[in-house]
Amino acid sequence: MSAKLLIVALSLCLLQSGLVAGISLSLGDITLFNVNFKTPTFLGRSVAVDSNVRLENDVDPNIQEDSHLNTYSLIKKYGYPAENHTLETDDGYILTLHRIARPGATPVLLVHGLLDSSATWVMMGPNKGLGYLLYDQGYDVWMANVRGNTYSRKHVKYSTHHAKFWDFTFHEMGKHDIPATIDYILNSTGVSQLHYIGHSQGTVVFWIMASEKPEYMDKVILMQGLAPVAFLKHCRSPVVNFLAEWHLSLVLKLIGVHEFLPKSEFISMFNRIICDETTITKEICSNVIFLTTGFDKLQLNETMLPVIVGHSPAGASTKQMQHFGQLNRSGGFRQYDHGWLRNHWIYGTIDPPSYHLENVRAKVALYYGQNDWLAPPEDVEMLHHKLPNVVEKYLVEDKEFNHLDFIWGIDARELLWDRMLEIMRNHENSVI
Repeated sequence: MSAKLLIVALSLCLLQSGLVAGISLSLGDITLFNVNFKTPTFLGRSVAVDSNVRLENDVDPNIQEDSHLNTYSLIKKYGYPAENHTLETDDGYILTLHRIARPGATPVLLVHGLLDSSATWVMMGPNKGLGYLLYDQGYDVWMANVRGNTYSRKHVKYSTHHAKFWDFTFHEMGKHDIPATIDYILNSTGVSQLHYIGHSQGTVVFWIMASEKPEYMDKVILMQGLAPVAFLKHCRSPVVNFLAEWHLSLVLKLIGVHEFLPKSEFISMFNRIICDETTITKEICSNVIFLTTGFDKLQLNETMLPVIVGHSPAGASTKQMQHFGQLNRSGGFRQYDHGWLRNHWIYGTIDPPSYHLENVRAKVALYYGQNDWLAPPEDVEMLHHKLPNVVEKYLVEDKEFNHLDFIWGIDARELLWDRMLEIMRNHENSVI
């Protein structure tokens, strides 16, 4: 293990000097920087991926098309009532909200996870997307997009070329984006409460909203957390652990100073960790979302990989990624650490303040998996003990169920979603 770490350190030093291009370093089963990279563009953004990643000519034309369609067009293509909505946060970010419209029905807000977008709820297609399933079960489905992702890259004052645009973490999403989104939905529908379903970071921002604006708990019928994240003490994600341990200057060289745009060398460092000789396709090994969360070979529909690659990763800020690394390093659930001097100036304390999980008064259901790198059972148990109103805690029976299986898993409906729908109905008696 020490030899492998030495190679990583050496490689990072070479990065600083710019000598890494075109070379290959190997020792045993570790090979770094041995792949040529290109940067294809999907949905108007560039994503650094392995040169082997391409949509093959023999891929189903429907899947090829879906890899390029945006969320609105995907919904419309499959015959569902699609709507685009735009809202402005109180700090000037312009967010896109997608809707599968069923006027008069109970609204459900779906909030995507890290490096993801609203497309995640529908891109697997009818019968395989939670967004479609909820609509078919009689709900009015709204899908959020937080600042910085594919659909929310505008600000009233700044462009994405300004550093100021990217000066946010998931703290600002919870404090500004989600409250603004909830208010927009309730004002548009005329109801007083909605269901909330969050995946991964979509749960983080809910806890933060509760901590900073606890009055919003009265607007939520039931919060359902898929792969819920708050504490990252036992996190096994190699990307998050790397961000927690390595010096900031080296990290910025690898992932970008403002927008999270991981360099090809960064991808190379981690692709061998999750890929082996049984991995059929390189799309998995070179997509940063899989490098961050891992994957479950049995639950991943490989036929749909072109669609996944076309929509993910959907964007994030470097500061946002650093914040996840900080949570891993500290073991707590707290605000961004600016360093002791700036912390004292901003917070009035040397250490950043912890979030107030006791403010999460809404009913909460937690669903988690045994093979989840970002939300392992130990950390979910820590969260469970801090939340005051957990009405359901369910460990998915499949021992290999992974972080992404909650939204993309082949058997997600049978293993989890049907249970979620039943719990939603059980808690709707007190609504509106």
